[in-house]
Amino acid sequence: MADGFKLEKLKRLRALGIDPYPYSFRRTIDNAEIRNSFESLNGKNATIAGRVVGLRHMGKLYFLDMLDQSGKLQVIASADSTEKASMELLELIDTGDIIGVEGIIGKSKRGEISLEAKHITMLGKSLRQMPEKFHGLNDTEMRYRKRYLDLIANPEVRGFFMTRARILKYMRDFLDRRGYIEFETPVLQPIYGGGQAKPFKTRYEALNTDVYLRVADELYLKRLVIGGFEKVYEVSKDFRNEDIDSTHNPEFTQIELYEAYKDYNDFMAMTEELMSGLVKALFGTHQITYQGKKLDFTPPFKRIYWVDEIKKKAGIDVSTLTDEEAPAVAKKEGLKTAVKNAYHVADALFDKYVKSDIFDPAFVVDFPSYMCPLTKDKRGNRRLSERFELFIAGTEVANCYSELTDPVEQRRKFEEQEAERRSGDVEAPPSDDDFIEAVEYGMPPMAGIGISIDRPAMILTGNTSIKEIIAFPAMKPKGNAGGRKKHAEK
Repeated sequence: MADGFKLEKLKRLRALGIDPYPYSFRRTIDNAEIRNSFESLNGKNATIAGRVVGLRHMGKLYFLDMLDQSGKLQVIASADSTEKASMELLELIDTGDIIGVEGIIGKSKRGEISLEAKHITMLGKSLRQMPEKFHGLNDTEMRYRKRYLDLIANPEVRGFFMTRARILKYMRDFLDRRGYIEFETPVLQPIYGGGQAKPFKTRYEALNTDVYLRVADELYLKRLVIGGFEKVYEVSKDFRNEDIDSTHNPEFTQIELYEAYKDYNDFMAMTEELMSGLVKALFGTHQITYQGKKLDFTPPFKRIYWVDEIKKKAGIDVSTLTDEEAPAVAKKEGLKTAVKNAYHVADALFDKYVKSDIFDPAFVVDFPSYMCPLTKDKRGNRRLSERFELFIAGTEVANCYSELTDPVEQRRKFEEQEAERRSGDVEAPPSDDDFIEAVEYGMPPMAGIGISIDRPAMILTGNTSIKEIIAFPAMKPKGNAGGRKKHAEK
């Protein structure tokens, strides 16, 4: 609810003929430019704009801390330097208001870079009191639900999102330089596919049909390769109807890319170049500190063999695990997985014995073939698939295949997935006959990968939850403690 005192000030502003919500304002410089170029700007006129986040006054001497996108700057107003109308306006200004200030760049008596105000303009009257702990808002629930207050109160959070934007730009530039073409594929799909996930369902009223929010871009991007585009990618929002935790949000961002005539070995080399180059571009070094430990992105990254590592640590050969054997293994190992087939039990064994031990970037290579319905079998061992996942600090950040291009084998694997779905695995995708038809026209050898944006951004900003770098994360309704266990994300 709007604050009564602020509403009274709003009335007084209007009574004075002041528009508290003007259409525009012309500023000449931002706060960072003043700080960074002070020596050449000292004594010159400037006009800034921003939010008042600090307000102190002693008699007719006012000190205002003004925050714009680039940071804070002190403004000093006094009867000696500030016009009379602006001094009167200051009596109606509160913390939280957005104002414009024209003045002279200089320093305060204490040596702080400041703007000595000549003229002040009201640009946006705030009608609510800022949180009590305005400087350093630390109520996590409020920070995520009211991100606008978080961004005002915690400047470092702005830095998280600026780093996230730089990560996305670097990845796009990396692919563009290599001749990749960016596409957009349908978000609403008649048949979802490309990942193990329960979808969100909605409806096309105009078409009188149910559709699904995509869980991955894969099957549409592959159609483009079949059509003759040899290097394609998409920066996409994908949607998986799963629980919310530190590394999962039902709406997430990733880059998916596919290139003809490549395999997962080629993509392993390219991913290593991409991630090590990204870290070097952000920090000037391959070695950073994450959660108090050195995290080293110096190539080459370690290779960990999925099946061998589980066999070494648990004594179980998951490459031969069957759906019939899986429930007994789950019981013996104390695995809490809702579906106890070979896929989910093997995945849970990896989480239990391997994932948490990975810190420095590592490629986890060669999965059991029954976990990879869109992947070519491993050359020389049909029980395995040519698939890798990139893990950093115990978190999966990328998933790559040597893509299956045999339409007969693809149909067989889709049928296996359909059987799993009918038996109760809600995450098993349906068969896509239109995609099979496209593959039957001929699909070149290719590799494909999905690379998370949210998870690397979390790590590279020093956070342990992706909610810190998703501007508006999904939140449970207040008072709702329900939820489901997390599920794997491609």
